[in-house]
This record gives sequence, structure tokens and C-alpha cells, in this order.
Amino acid sequence: MWENISLAFSSLKSNKMRALLTMLGIIIGIMSIIAILIIGDAMTSAVSSNLATLGGSNITVSVQERGVTTNDMFAAMGGGMGRSSSRSGKTPTTNDLISDRMIADLRSNFPSAIDGVSVSHSGGAAQARDGDLYANVSITGANQDYVKANSTTMLSGSFISETDVRETNQCAVVSDRFVKNMFHGADPIGRQVKIYKPDRIEIYTIIGVYRHEHMGFGGTVSDQDLTTTLFIPVTTAKQNLLEKNYTTMTVIGSQSSDVERLTDQLQSYFDGIYEGNATWRVSVSNFTSMLDAINESLGTMSLAIAIIAGISLLVGGIGVMNIMLVSVTERTREIGVRKALGARNYHIRPQFVTEAIIIASIGGIVGLLLGIMTGAIATAIFEVPLVISPLTTVGCVLFSMVIGVFFGLYPANKAAKLDPIEALRYE
Repeated sequence: MWENISLAFSSLKSNKMRALLTMLGIIIGIMSIIAILIIGDAMTSAVSSNLATLGGSNITVSVQERGVTTNDMFAAMGGGMGRSSSRSGKTPTTNDLISDRMIADLRSNFPSAIDGVSVSHSGGAAQARDGDLYANVSITGANQDYVKANSTTMLSGSFISETDVRETNQCAVVSDRFVKNMFHGADPIGRQVKIYKPDRIEIYTIIGVYRHEHMGFGGTVSDQDLTTTLFIPVTTAKQNLLEKNYTTMTVIGSQSSDVERLTDQLQSYFDGIYEGNATWRVSVSNFTSMLDAINESLGTMSLAIAIIAGISLLVGGIGVMNIMLVSVTERTREIGVRKALGARNYHIRPQFVTEAIIIASIGGIVGLLLGIMTGAIATAIFEVPLVISPLTTVGCVLFSMVIGVFFGLYPANKAAKLDPIEALRYE
């Protein structure tokens, strides 16, 4: 065995460039697969972490068209939470949506199982300005339970209250980044801020400051140009809209409730309410089912790309076979001499299989290192955690060795079956 390994390395050293070009297909294939798997695992980990910060007891209740599957719903929600899911392009009417009366009835029917009901409305992008000072904001109308559903950390003041929602107050909760840009860190509670929208200017009184949490997948935006959320009462956000009802809400389960059981109970509850609605229904899901669906989609995508990258491994394997056939031809006289001295087929065959395995293994190790480097760079750019699976790394190296055995076996058999007399005559 050691003699075969020594001969293999001697052959590689004497043909360095040829060996490198042979390994290139293996290197590219392993590098691509490792990088794709690392990026996929990192994205999955980031999504899981971000969803976990939203609360494990959260249950999403959404109005959707009948016949729409869960995956269809997620796709439709890609444009933003609160958008109803429809394949036919239909728009639900006011009576099809979730009303304040329905929310109040829900609270009264599940008094001990529900800790809160969060509703929100996107008010679009805007900018706060005061002379040369400015801060980019994304306005979100929220109710008093939004802070529970999204684990928002308050630094000072208070969040939107039930009174603020009921009385449609012109109050706002801003981020610590907003305070840094607009007030240079001074206490903003009770101070007014002007919000410039494309069509009008709105003035809000600041009642609270929350900590801005970076959710991953970020870019390189400066603190000055960073867009943070400015919360206002949901009734204030919708006061100029004809539609006051909601397409989506988040139910926060109490600590004593079982989330899966509560999800089923809520689904049955809304099925009864929407029983007479032939077009629209309410879908109830928790973050566990949402996470499973997202992970399944990411896994399928990673697998599909990895299979495509695996084609380069096939090309690399063919390259190994090709170069080994060339090596057999070049060393025909050597094989003839060894056979004339008494070497048997089982002595010749391992020599060439070993060389193929070493070529593929070196290519696999180099591809593994380059793949990890590529994955690390990509995760740093997307600002997601680097996740390296030991099983994946070991599996890729072993797979490259298998490629060496598989594609080196035919040239090795050809070398072992050479007739010694004909081999000695080879010029």
C-alpha cells in the first residue's frame, strides 16, 4: 500500500500541471457544493433565529381565497404581511375581512388561552426632517399588543396604548437610531417630530423609544441613512382609508396554552364564522409550520443547485479517468517489466486505483477549503451566521474519494490485463 502511495505521488510530482488540470473539475465541483450548502444552512439558521425573535407562541390568522394552499399563502405574503392571498386576483370586501368586532369576540371566547391580538398596517416610507437633521422611517400602524407579538424592547417611555388606538392619537414610538439622528441622543419623550410623506406632512408627539434590532440579510447602509420603523396607532394610520378592517392579525397564546392545540381551536372557530362565505376563508398557522415550510423551500432550492454543481464533479471524474488512461499508456513498458518479474493483476490494479484516489482526494480537500472560504465570504456579506456541518465536510471528501475509485477502476483494470509480452514490445 505505502509503495503504491509513493509511486502515485512520484507520478503526480513528475506531471504537476497535468495533475492540477485533472483535479480542477473535482475542485470546482466540491467547492460549489460546499459553498451552496453553507450558504443554505446559514440562511436557514438566520430565518429560524429571526422567526424565533417574533415569539414562539404567535399564531398568524390570515384571510385567504378558498383553495389556496399554505405555500401559495406564503408566496402571496412575500409582498408584505397583511396582504390577502388570492390566486384569481379577487379582492376581499369589507365583510370578508377581520373586523374589530370579530377581534373583541375572539378575546371573549378565548379569555385564558389568548394573551393578546396584534394588528398592524403599513403606512409606507417617509422621512423625518428638522433643518439639516433627517431620519428615514417606515411607518407602521400598530395596536397595544404589537409589542408582545414582536418582542420589541422599550428603552424609555411607553408603546402605543389602547387609549391611543381608541382616540386615534397623533403619537409615535421611535427607535434609538432615530433619536441619535434627530436629537443627538437627547431625551425625545414629549417632543414633536415632523414626518414628510410624498403628499403631506404629519406631526407626531414621541411617547416612547425602542431598541432597533438588526434582523440579518443587511447591507452596508450607514447609521444616518438606515431606515427604522416609526410606530403610530393603527387607527391613526388608517384614518384616511375607507377600509378599516384587517387581512391579517397575530394571536399571542398565553404561557399556559398549547400552541398547536390553540391553532387547531382557532381554525375551527374561524371555519364556523366563515362557513357561509363561498370565496374567502381564514387560515390559521403558527411559526412552527411556517418555519417548516420555509426550511423545506430553502432545502429544496439548495438541493437543486447542488445537483447542478454535482455535474462538474461528473466532468471532473471523467477527467480523472482520461488522465489515468493516458498514464496507463505512458507506463505500458513499466507494467510489462513488473509483470515479467512476477507481478500479478492484483499488484498492478491497486497502483492505478491509489493514484486516482489521491488525485480526487487532493482535489476534494482543496475544493472543501475553497468552498468554506466562499461560504464565509458570502455569509459575511449577507451578515448571517456561518454554519459548517462536519457531516457535510467529511461527506464531500469521502465522496471525492469514491469518485477516484469509480473513475480509476476502469484504467486500473486495463493496466492489470495488459499482456506482458505486448507491453514489453510497446515503444
